[in-house]
Amino acid sequence: MESAKENEAPVIVVKKHGRHEGHHGGAWKVAYADFVTAMMAFFLVMWLVNQSDKVKAGVGGYFRDPVGFADKAGSSVLEGSSGAISPPKAAKEAEEYRRKQEKEVREKLQSKAHELSRALQGESGLGELSKLVEIEVTDEGLRIQLMESGDSTFFGLGSAQLSGEGVHAVTMIASQIGPLGYKVALEGHTDSKQYVNRKSYSNWELSADRANSARRILEQNGVDPSRITVVRGFADTRPRYLDRPEDAGNRRIAIVVMNSFSRENFTPIDMSERDKLAGKELP
Repeated sequence: MESAKENEAPVIVVKKHGRHEGHHGGAWKVAYADFVTAMMAFFLVMWLVNQSDKVKAGVGGYFRDPVGFADKAGSSVLEGSSGAISPPKAAKEAEEYRRKQEKEVREKLQSKAHELSRALQGESGLGELSKLVEIEVTDEGLRIQLMESGDSTFFGLGSAQLSGEGVHAVTMIASQIGPLGYKVALEGHTDSKQYVNRKSYSNWELSADRANSARRILEQNGVDPSRITVVRGFADTRPRYLDRPEDAGNRRIAIVVMNSFSRENFTPIDMSERDKLAGKELP
C-alpha cells in the first residue's frame, strides 16, 4: 500500500481569480481624458472667437512667447482680475456700449423732434393748427400729440373722421418718422363728456377709432405697418387737465415713436392719485 501511494502523481489545483482589468483594463481612462481635453480646447476656441482683437492679440502673444510675454505685456492679461480678457471688464465694455447706443437713439429722437417742429411751423396748410401739435422726447420715446380745442380742429365733434387739416398734419408726421424705422404706438383720448346713448357708442370706442384713423394715415404715407405695435383708446381715463375733465384740451391723439431701449408702458393712472394731481398737467 505504501509503495502504491508513493507511485501516485500529485494533484495540482489551479484557482483563477477574475479581475476587472481582464475585460477592460485602463484604456477607457485614457479615452475619457482625451475627450475632456478636446472639449476644453473646443470651448476655449469658442470663447476666443467672441473676444475683441486686443484679447486675441494678447492670447496669441502669450502662446508665441510664453516666457517673454509677461515682461512685455504684464501678467494682468492672464490673471483675470484686471486684464484685457477678464469678465468684469468685458461686462463693463458691454454696458458702456449699451449706454452709448441709448444716448445716440435719444439724440436722434431729439433731433427729429426739432426737425418736425420746424416743419410743422413752416407748413402753410396748417396755419394756427401747428400750435396745437405738441412734441416732446420722454423716456418712452418721441411723443407727438395732436390737441383738440373748443372748435374741434383735427376731428369733428364726436367723430372719428380726421378733418382735412388733421389728415395733412398726420401725413407730414408720417413722412418724418417713417424713415426712422422705430416702433410706433398710438393712443386716443377724450374728455369726460359722454354720449347720450352710451350703450351703442361711448368714449371708449371714439378714442380707439380716432387712434385707428391716425394709424391708417400713417401707414398710407411711409410708416411700415409692421412697426406699429399697439393702438389703444383710453377714453377719459387719462385727462390732460385733471381738475377740468370736460376741457376740450383733454381730447387728443398721441403718436409715440418708441425708444428702442425702453419698454412700452401703458399703465393706467392710479385713481387714488387723481386728487393729488388735480390742477396739474400730466407729463
